[in-house]
Amino acid sequence: MINTNEIENIELSYLQLKDYEELKQALIESYPEMPDSYWLRPQLKTLINRFPEGQVVVKVNGQIAGCAFSIIVDFSKYVTRHTYKRITGNYTFNTHTPDGDMLYGIEIFIRPEYRGLRLGRRLYDYRKELCERLNLKGVAFGGRIPNYHKYADQMSPKEYIAKVRMKEIDDPVLNFQISNDFYPSKILKNYLEGDEASNDYAVLLKWDNIYYEEEAKQPVITKKIVRLGLVQWQMRPYNNLDDVMNQAEYFIDAVSGYRSDFALFPEFFMAPLMAENNHLSEPEAIRELAKHSEAINQRFSELAITYNINIITGSMPEIRDDRLYNAGYVCKRDGSVERFEKLHVTPDEAKVWGMQGGAELKAIETDCGKIGVLICYDIEFPELGRLLADEGVDILFVPFLTDTQNGYSRVRNCAMARAIENECYVAIAGGVGNLPKVHNMDIQYAQSMVFTPCDFSFPMNGIKAEATPNTEMIVIADVDIDLLRELNQFGSVRNLKDRRSDIFQVKRS
Repeated sequence: MINTNEIENIELSYLQLKDYEELKQALIESYPEMPDSYWLRPQLKTLINRFPEGQVVVKVNGQIAGCAFSIIVDFSKYVTRHTYKRITGNYTFNTHTPDGDMLYGIEIFIRPEYRGLRLGRRLYDYRKELCERLNLKGVAFGGRIPNYHKYADQMSPKEYIAKVRMKEIDDPVLNFQISNDFYPSKILKNYLEGDEASNDYAVLLKWDNIYYEEEAKQPVITKKIVRLGLVQWQMRPYNNLDDVMNQAEYFIDAVSGYRSDFALFPEFFMAPLMAENNHLSEPEAIRELAKHSEAINQRFSELAITYNINIITGSMPEIRDDRLYNAGYVCKRDGSVERFEKLHVTPDEAKVWGMQGGAELKAIETDCGKIGVLICYDIEFPELGRLLADEGVDILFVPFLTDTQNGYSRVRNCAMARAIENECYVAIAGGVGNLPKVHNMDIQYAQSMVFTPCDFSFPMNGIKAEATPNTEMIVIADVDIDLLRELNQFGSVRNLKDRRSDIFQVKRS
């Protein structure tokens, strides 16, 4: 093995035909069990001519230490079963398809004296970066299992792979590939002719490109950075609905001026209108308030279009079939509207107002990806966030209303937990101040915030942005959706991927 003190330069470069003789010798040294399995000059010339970007060598002090060769294929033609000869077109590479969807590795090796320098990782990283740059679905290749012949009479290839993954058997080739984020997809029988060490088996290994985007069939804007506008709403007396909506429009104008994609209002932000019905009982007063909900929703929908922003209306009381619910709307800037419900009502809401829990939980499609909305108490039930995460939600919005710091702390701490366990962003917005003339709505406490997972690409405390406690203001924060994809694949911990679905599952009833 080369002494690291002797290394003056390591470089990655495209394969050139003038490197052939040196490359041939390197191949012979790397596969002593298959000394005649080296590429011929015409074959490499074809590879270079068809796909120069896919053929790279790593050089140490100017000498070839390893290489990685690839082609692009339409993987749907080979996904069920294939051999090395078939995937390479009987070594002619006529299977290379520039408009294919998968980068297929046909050769990778490191010369024996250069092993242990992590040069193979550089080659795999190049393949991944090339895959992302070309917008391909992923990287695939047939991986040898050269130690399998020692165990072939004791176990099947599937059992062998399982024991390698559990570190019960050492297979340096397969271990290295798994450590570089490739996962076994299936067993390939009779894959590589003459590979007696692998007993003619190979493992189809794959790496998925989390940034892959299918070709759009119509003009769309895919948002990578999403800007959130949170409204920390001051409870104060209002004369009528117009006054409330004028104040709401003021905030929408403000967050829209910062080119926000979403405006989030708190739960029951229109509660001051209950003051005019303070002479009624609490259940009667909130049912009177519910008469404003349709008009509020209509006004928000108009404002969403006018200000080019998606508005999450907080929540409001609604009467359906003579039952009282707590519901809200996502008023999108394209004019469409989606309804959401509070599923878990608090004991106080049930006892004082006679409010019922809703029944519909859904992920909502927007021009910034999928979002979910959980109203206040709902965030304290982790199953709801997990179900939405399984449906692809990237941002969870939580309009809330809490009277004391105790209640606020429950919402805040549970929201932080949901961000970590579901690898998503969570934005919470609440009301502040006092309403001395409204029964059961006397005081409010809030600190609106945006939470993130806790990993290297995010704030170490999981807080992206926060408002001043109990003060009327707005919070503007950018969240990067691509960081969630990277976390899912490469995070220090990967909560969604590492779930033990063999012993527990969260399912809709």
